[in-house]
Parts: sequence; C-alpha cells; structure tokens
Amino acid sequence: MRKQERYDDMRAHERGITLIELLTVIVVLGILAAIAVPSYRSYLIRANRSDAKSALLQLQAAQEKFYIQNGAYTDKVKDAPPAGLGLPEITTHGFYKISVTLAADKQSYTATATPVENGGQDDDTRCGSFSITDTGQQKVSGDLGAIECWK
Repeated sequence: MRKQERYDDMRAHERGITLIELLTVIVVLGILAAIAVPSYRSYLIRANRSDAKSALLQLQAAQEKFYIQNGAYTDKVKDAPPAGLGLPEITTHGFYKISVTLAADKQSYTATATPVENGGQDDDTRCGSFSITDTGQQKVSGDLGAIECWK
C-alpha cells in the first residue's frame, strides 16, 4: 500500500504542461499568425483605397464649380480660390498624393491619386494609382481593373 501512496503523491506534483504541449501551441499560433497577418494587410490596403476615391470625387466636384466660374479647369489643387481649388494635395488619411494634368486648352483634365511613398498604399499593386477625367472616366494603373478598384 505504501508504494501506491507514494505513486499517487508523485502524480499529484506532476501538474503543468510538457515541452511538447508548449511547442504544439506555439506551432498552432504561428500557423494562425501566418494566415491572419497577410489577410489583414490585404484588407487594410483595400479599405484605404477609399481615401483616393473620395479625394478624387471631391476634386471633380471642385473642378466643375471652378469651370462654371472661370470657363476653364485648373491644375492648381492647393491654391485658394479663385486661383485654384483650395484642396489639400495629400488625401485625408495621407495615403495618396493628388495631382491634376490639364489639356493645352484647359477644357479637360485628368486628376490622379498616386500612393505616397512609404505610406502603406505603395504596396497596392492590384490597383496602384487612381485617376478620373473631366468626363468621369475612372482608371487605375494596376492589373485589377477600374471596375473592381473603383467599387
């Protein structure tokens, strides 16, 4: 009987986890992180595209107002009215830089939102830069296509 009591006492002190169990948990967590982190990064890139789209649509409205008042479009994004549009050159969340290219007669334009270097969106190769023309034509520089990127 004494042997059995000693055995039970030893088992009572053997509580805790083994090295194998700990390594198993670490491996499972590593696998989950390897899946979750890139997926989350992809989600952030897609979500941050709205920064470019909203800024370009705001610029388009400002250009139309400027055109009604002056009979021509302008490429002066940040200059205050009446010389320019009075808009920031960097989007609200700082992911894109806005620029405008005018036709020679100033009767048409293309506005472009280019990812700011080291701003996070420069990793977006699927859509890249966004652009919109005075006729409302939407384009992107990436391989995903304007229809997918602008939705």
